[in-house]
Amino acid sequence: MENMSIQIAPSILSADFVNLERDLKAISSADLVHVDVMDHHFVPNLTLGEPIVERICQVSDLPVDVHLMIEDPDRWAPEFAKLGAASVTFHMGATHAPVRLARQLREMGVKACFAVRPAEPVEPLFDILDEFDMILVMTVEPGFGGQKFLSNQMGKVRRLRDRITELGLPTRIQVDGGVSVTTAPVVAQAGADVLVAGSAVYGAQDRAQAIDSIRRAAQGAYRS
Repeated sequence: MENMSIQIAPSILSADFVNLERDLKAISSADLVHVDVMDHHFVPNLTLGEPIVERICQVSDLPVDVHLMIEDPDRWAPEFAKLGAASVTFHMGATHAPVRLARQLREMGVKACFAVRPAEPVEPLFDILDEFDMILVMTVEPGFGGQKFLSNQMGKVRRLRDRITELGLPTRIQVDGGVSVTTAPVVAQAGADVLVAGSAVYGAQDRAQAIDSIRRAAQGAYRS
């Protein structure tokens, strides 16, 4: 398998929200900044709304990867795209018209991404993979940071990577949940190439070093 560029996307869910701009600057060596938007309905937690996401897009030096864990993304995803997000992810269990929404986001110049929770299969996506720039496989239940990595989700990543390779698509595979130096090689070997890391980055004294360590661990194990 050929190596390719691994992307690291620190999740600000583990950052200090009172010092958010400082914590955004601390991850400048990453590839993306991952922003979790939760509405207290689709998931039991409540995080950031549009005004804060807009400011994150304004002050971040990195592309902003917005992960919508909300109800009715068909209505709200384009609104977050307008704020300056580089990519917007919405969930299989929340959208009514995923292809239409993905096309709308792409027409706005934003990458369209589809998320799959641990209990959801990836096979329903196989015939529409070309409509998405990235598939997010959750390796924890969405809603809270710091959960234990679910290694049983790697079969999904492998099946997705095999299908993407078979179709010759550029679609990336993102993994979110419990990613660390220890688990990064596991997800990368399965075929994921965008790794969301929250507490493993923001829990480290040297955030840049943590990002570099996760990237090197994943890059050495990656297979497409």
